[in-house]
Amino acid sequence: MAGLGLIDYGMGNLHSVQMAFKRLETPLLLVKSPSDMNACQALILPGVGAFDPAMAHLDQACLIDPLRKWASQGKPLLGICLGLQLFFESSAEGTSEGLGLFNGRVELLPANQDERIPHMGWSQLHLQKICPLFSSKSVPLWMYFVHSYAAIPSNESFVAATTSFGTREITSVVWNGRLGACQFHPEKSSQAGHYMLKNWLNWLNSGAKPCP
Repeated sequence: MAGLGLIDYGMGNLHSVQMAFKRLETPLLLVKSPSDMNACQALILPGVGAFDPAMAHLDQACLIDPLRKWASQGKPLLGICLGLQLFFESSAEGTSEGLGLFNGRVELLPANQDERIPHMGWSQLHLQKICPLFSSKSVPLWMYFVHSYAAIPSNESFVAATTSFGTREITSVVWNGRLGACQFHPEKSSQAGHYMLKNWLNWLNSGAKPCP
C-alpha cells in the first residue's frame, strides 16, 4: 500500500494515533504541508481542542484547500474526534468556516440532568449502516469519547452510527463515499478501536470501494 498520511497541524493527538497504527504494523507519514500529501494514498485528520484554533492551524499550514480538493477527488480521508467536526460547514463553538466536506453544523451537546458535559468515557455505538469502519451492524462496539460538541449532518443518510447521550442520540460516525469520520477516539478504545482501524486498513488494501 502507498503511504498513509497523518495530518500534523498542531491540534492532533499524534502519538496515540501513531502507536495504534504501529500495532497494526502500518507506519504513518506525517503531513505538514500540501507537498507531503503527494506520497499518500489515504489521509487521517486527528484533532484535540477547539474548532476555531484548529481551522486557523490548518490555514497556517496551507492545508484547507488541498484537503477540500483531496475529498472532492474521492480520495480516502478519515477524521478523528475534532477531525470529524472540522469536516462540517460550521460549529457553534466558534465563528470559523469549516472544511465543508459534509453539509451540516456542529452544536453543543444537549443539556441533560443525567449527563455531564463534556461527554467523557466509554459509550456504545448504535450502528445505522455498514461502512469501512465496521463490517457488521450486529457487533456491539464500545468506544472512548471526549467531547462537548457533536455534528448534526443535513443528510441523515450519512450517519453510520449514533451514541446515546441522555435521552438523545448524537452522531458518532459519518460516512459518504471514501470520506468518513468518528467522534470518538479509536486509537484509545482498546481492542474495539484496534478492530475498527484494522477494518479501515483492510478496506484501503482491498481497493477502497466507495461506501454510500
